[in-house]
Amino acid sequence: MNRTARVALGGLLLLALASWLVPLFSAADPLAIGDVVGQRLLPPGARDTNGTWHLLGTDRFGRDLFTRMMLAGRISLAIGVGGSLLAAALGVMIGAASGWSGGWLDRAVMATADALLSIPRLILLLLCAALWRPGVTTVVFVLAATGWMGVARLIRAEVLGLRARSYVDAARTAGASEQRLLLRHVLPNAIGPAIVAATLGVGNAILLEAGLAFLGLGVQPPDPSWGNLIAGGRDLIVNAPWVAVAPGLALIVTVTCCTLLGDAMRDRMAGERLLGERA
Repeated sequence: MNRTARVALGGLLLLALASWLVPLFSAADPLAIGDVVGQRLLPPGARDTNGTWHLLGTDRFGRDLFTRMMLAGRISLAIGVGGSLLAAALGVMIGAASGWSGGWLDRAVMATADALLSIPRLILLLLCAALWRPGVTTVVFVLAATGWMGVARLIRAEVLGLRARSYVDAARTAGASEQRLLLRHVLPNAIGPAIVAATLGVGNAILLEAGLAFLGLGVQPPDPSWGNLIAGGRDLIVNAPWVAVAPGLALIVTVTCCTLLGDAMRDRMAGERLLGERA
């Protein structure tokens, strides 16, 4: 793993740790509305009337923005990781079954995947989010239901290539069942691209969740997410820009770290595959 990937991984771990610990040990409830008159829209580094210091200032309801941003990070990271992993798992199962079975099942699955890929994912997300009640569970389900197609195509291509290998024919000659061939001999060697796709998909899922929350179709207040924190501060961008800028920067840093980490994993896997082919 190169230096950039190590920095990205360290940044993600630090952000995840802060998102868990800061709300846990915060003296103030990040969801409770306090002294609105005396504590609202304090700038970063200011102290309120009680002498409490606010690292990133406060929002329009006098709540500490840093604590709320870390709590929002906990929710956004959980949604991004959960949605990406579920989408990857669904794509692996569908792609493996499609590539191994072949025939009409393969054609039907790939036709469905191509049809869904032809529709912009944001449109699918908006449609699904509008049909069901917005919330964390709905967002994770929608992200999984609209993100499996790319992984399924990757796994299908790997399975099609691996099923023709000589060790698969040898295992079949030795009496291994079709299920054992797929699960023990083919799928473990085909799972690499899905891991890379899942890593890259975390940042994309977080970004899509933020977009849904910004439009009011994601996580609903008072539960914070980076998307609805940005939406809550958009009308204050001139008078109190820190309300929207702070969660926006956290979102940018997280997505960038996920992308850099995924790129590093992809490059490493490509290098290992090239060395294996030369050997």
